[in-house]
Amino acid sequence: MVTTGKVGRRGTIVIPAELRKQFGIEEGSMVIAEASEGGILIRPAVTLPIEVYTRERRAEFLLSNAVDNKDYARARKRVREMGLDPERIPHAHPDS
Repeated sequence: MVTTGKVGRRGTIVIPAELRKQFGIEEGSMVIAEASEGGILIRPAVTLPIEVYTRERRAEFLLSNAVDNKDYARARKRVREMGLDPERIPHAHPDS
């Protein structure tokens, strides 16, 4: 499909409805605009939520991922250095 359009204020461009439907672009959708050999390529962007880990969640990772008792002792020390009590963090012990 080839169409023409105008560039509006602030560089806005209207993407024809048929193309928006075909590519799942709706109001608020993120798109990627990049320079290509023939001009500007605009395509849908995939965005994924990112979890921001709390200190407690990071401590849980440290403790639960310990592979042996020596590693677990290091993890407990690191958790205490983070200002947290390892006993209060729900986690799996390497002996479990």
